[in-house]
Amino acid sequence: MEFFMSDTHFFHEDLLGNSDFAPRPFANVTEMNQTIIDNWNARVAPTDTVYHLGDIALYFTKPAVKSDEAVCDVLSQLNGHLELIKGNHDSRALFKYLAAHNPIDHGQPKFAFHDVGVLIKYDHRQYYMTHYPMMLGIVKQIINLHGHIHHYAVPIKENINVGVDTPEQQYLDQPLPFGTPFSTSEIEQMVTRKAQEFQDKQ
Repeated sequence: MEFFMSDTHFFHEDLLGNSDFAPRPFANVTEMNQTIIDNWNARVAPTDTVYHLGDIALYFTKPAVKSDEAVCDVLSQLNGHLELIKGNHDSRALFKYLAAHNPIDHGQPKFAFHDVGVLIKYDHRQYYMTHYPMMLGIVKQIINLHGHIHHYAVPIKENINVGVDTPEQQYLDQPLPFGTPFSTSEIEQMVTRKAQEFQDKQ
């Protein structure tokens, strides 16, 4: 199966608390990291694929390689094959470290890397996955899955925020536990209900 996620921001202490931008009511980053790991693994099987749309972590150490090691350790605990799309907080050094320490998991490398985005086909649609929301203009059956804007949503029906703290969970029958990647059926529900909301406002 395929799943979608963005903006995990592992180790990012400044996001802790109840800010308007990205509310994360955890006592510390260890608790936040473990919550995401547990909720992710409760849904994703080792043979599934998860598209992570950027901003994996925000962690600075001296020497810098210590933070890369820590982030790699967290990612290695997540089930599934990870297609990593580079976010504005994802350094090339981190991607290089992950590439150099890329375990073979169920017959394939655990991590794959993309600088800008990925396009996949699902049923009658195409998902164009990027970190930043894209203004695609008038398109047919192309949905931009993105992250970056945390607790905000783009007021365009073709844009769906798949971040861990997306407000567009409101379109689901019930919200998911924090850090749970979205399934394709949940993405479709978001797309359909957001489009319906826009139609109702006309």
